[in-house]
Amino acid sequence: MNADDRSAAADPLVSVVCGDRMRTVPADPHTSVRHALDTGDLRVRAACGGLGTCGACLITVLEGEFNPPTLAERQKLLPEDLAQGRRLACQLYPRGPAKLYLEHPAPDSAWKSPDSACRVHAAGNPAMGDYPFGVAVDLGTSHIRLSLWQRQTGRRIGSRIGVNPQLAHGADVLTRLDAERLAAAESLILAGEARQAVIEGVRDILSRDLGEITPILQQVGKVLIVGNTAMLSLICGAGDDSLYDPANWQASIACVPDDLAAWRDNWRMPHADIEIVQPLAGFVGSDLLAALIAADITALPAPAMLADFGTNTEIALWDGGRIWATSVPGGPAFEGVGIRNGIGAEAGAIQRVELDEGFLRLQTIGAASARGFCGSGFIDAVALLLADGVIKPSGRFAAPQPATGLRLEPDNPRTAIFASDIDIFQRAKASTAAAMAQLAKFSGIDLASLNSFWICGSFGRHLQVSSAIRLGLLPDLSRGRFQMLADASLTGCERLLLAPDPGKFTTGIAQRIRVVNLGGVVEYENRFIDHLRLQPFGVTE
Repeated sequence: MNADDRSAAADPLVSVVCGDRMRTVPADPHTSVRHALDTGDLRVRAACGGLGTCGACLITVLEGEFNPPTLAERQKLLPEDLAQGRRLACQLYPRGPAKLYLEHPAPDSAWKSPDSACRVHAAGNPAMGDYPFGVAVDLGTSHIRLSLWQRQTGRRIGSRIGVNPQLAHGADVLTRLDAERLAAAESLILAGEARQAVIEGVRDILSRDLGEITPILQQVGKVLIVGNTAMLSLICGAGDDSLYDPANWQASIACVPDDLAAWRDNWRMPHADIEIVQPLAGFVGSDLLAALIAADITALPAPAMLADFGTNTEIALWDGGRIWATSVPGGPAFEGVGIRNGIGAEAGAIQRVELDEGFLRLQTIGAASARGFCGSGFIDAVALLLADGVIKPSGRFAAPQPATGLRLEPDNPRTAIFASDIDIFQRAKASTAAAMAQLAKFSGIDLASLNSFWICGSFGRHLQVSSAIRLGLLPDLSRGRFQMLADASLTGCERLLLAPDPGKFTTGIAQRIRVVNLGGVVEYENRFIDHLRLQPFGVTE
């Protein structure tokens, strides 16, 4: 296989120049320039949520065709400004390749807008009272996702994704728990970092999408947080050893902060009910519960399986009467962390690798220069190298590789794959596939009979199912049975935030769940060894 100039995306692009920086985004006629830029690190100034009323997102057209000036632009800009190519980025929709100049960008922010359109989950609930705003938070090991809602109308104001700052204390949960356990002060530091990150994300939404911060914070009536058990324990500042006790691995763990008044004061949300959605067990969090609510799994024809891929991969199997659930250490490989040239799902991340007339074509998020692999792109690359014989089913390279690794683009070291990367992925996929097979065994279900398989987590946003099946990460089912629900945990959290009676969701599912700890199950350990090889796994084992 070779790599050449075909690695560039074939779709027309819009280039945005700002000083010595340049960002390229797809020329999507249905996506405004502002929204396209919001998914990356070069953003326009904004304070009105894209309505065109603030006039802050001024940008100049240098080349290309766009939609005619809108009413908002004609009201905000002078005729001579429009004649000179000045437009509002939130009103600007490209009709092909183009070039723009941004003179005054927004200050740099760690928060990005996800590449999904705003949605409404409900018609609203007028009974929400004097404090109608609410915040939904999915507290992940690697990333934090959150959204702000006007609960009375059911309108989502904005959504953000950012890196969990606790990554500095370790990419995996055990390292962070060790840090908390060994130093009493570390518990407060870890809790403070997560809390500060959440409020910064909320403030970023308020400043850009509503144009005011303090008055809205005082109208927030509810903050709902889901996450894996370790992350919920850390943000509460629990500072105990409960998660180290094997007796708690399948038992309920109480994640309840004892400083809610101080927490509300720090966030400047005096009326907010800050609620932690309680985890299902010591190693199965409320993020899985939220994902099951988002998929409405108990309403699906049984059997159905759901996998929330991440640093910890949580898996559930609905057999028509019971939900079998477990969690396995997937490691950070599925989120692009841990492998040598791995990055999260951000601009420049290789999200897909395809073979095009004998050449490898790399597709990156935001059509930017390749900066590394996110999980889906890495899986594509390994699957193609396996099919070409460059990698053996054992995971080893067929021929020795240079110390600089195997580069998919010879001139770009960030596209290199190393033997250690493949080993990390093999262990993650083996633990995941073996868990799927083991749950099927416990429930007496043949995976071949699955009516649907739900793939959750940001990993699933760009995943090519065919590549995952080829490597043995997913069972070999017909493609039509796979469903993608990338932001499942946040979506489920949002539904709970807006529901008049959220208890009916949580209680109805929680009562049906049977949590299974696979640690120490000899049959599972044997399956793990069997699934280390890079090959499809049968649906009947």
